[in-house]
Amino acid sequence: MVLYSGDVGQLSQMIDSHSRIFVLVDGNTINFCLPLFFEKTRISNFTLIEIPSGENCKNLDTVQKIWSQLVENHADRNSLLINLGGGVVSDMGGFAASCYQRGIGFINVPTTLLSMVDAAVGGKTGVDFQGLKNQIGLFSNPLAVYVDTDFLLTLPVREQKSGLAEMIKYGFISDKSFFDVQLPVSQEFVKRAIDAKEKITQKDPNEAGLRKVLNFGHTVGHAIETYLLDSQNYMLHGEAVAIGIIPALWLSEKYCGLDTKWAGFYKTLYKDKFDYFNLKDLNLNALIEIMRHDKKNADGKIRFVLVSEPEKPHYDIVVEECDIIESLNYLVDFLGDESSFGK
Repeated sequence: MVLYSGDVGQLSQMIDSHSRIFVLVDGNTINFCLPLFFEKTRISNFTLIEIPSGENCKNLDTVQKIWSQLVENHADRNSLLINLGGGVVSDMGGFAASCYQRGIGFINVPTTLLSMVDAAVGGKTGVDFQGLKNQIGLFSNPLAVYVDTDFLLTLPVREQKSGLAEMIKYGFISDKSFFDVQLPVSQEFVKRAIDAKEKITQKDPNEAGLRKVLNFGHTVGHAIETYLLDSQNYMLHGEAVAIGIIPALWLSEKYCGLDTKWAGFYKTLYKDKFDYFNLKDLNLNALIEIMRHDKKNADGKIRFVLVSEPEKPHYDIVVEECDIIESLNYLVDFLGDESSFGK
């Protein structure tokens, strides 16, 4: 169930029906979003759980701290965990709630554009493990997702641009009108993106087939994000996906017959909406090794989501490693980066 700002009364009733209320925040949302959430919902009897912010804290150690807080504050099976934050908070909070006493209710309150249109919706929860994204997790739907675009006013521009990438992705897999999305993003566009994701996930809730198309741009994107996770030159998830779309388009031309005009189209769109990143810190062989651990793979083969044209995605496309390397070299040329990948 997705609720919007006009549904805050329904949200409050849902919260009040639980025995104990816990609000999970990170170092950012406790300062910038928690006051606004209190103003909207008027909840007062709750326990606050604060965790560090950032993808590098998305691990089992942090989840154990959440569980410890639940135990110490006598959370029972009728307790509720409200995940107030971006994708890291909703992923970890949903995972922690779904495992605690074999499952307590949770509500996602996404505070970033990326989490509104992607992470908070669809029932995926999890944590990173041994340097790989989302290796431990499960499918578990929140009782509700409360989306209020007023939270977007608290975001720096870089975070907003990160969310754009996941919306533009829908232009390639389901609806070309998403190519027109601009900052600041309207609530109507956010709602359309959520509807697009729900339309796919409701048909395939456990990612047995169709849902895989949501990973367009993510095979390379996740590898880049993972490689730079502890680097000063880190990338936000959406930034990595925006870059990951570039080799996916090259591979789509080779494997699915995508018209070459779409790479040129995306090059213009990318330069208009996203920031430049130098790729010299990336190791080509290390990226390939990370891709070998992608959850979409099977039989030792690296699989991609590709498109034959916008709105016509194809999943489980086996791609040879030599072609992946060529697509990454194309990525360097695409961005106009004079350096090459590290070896």
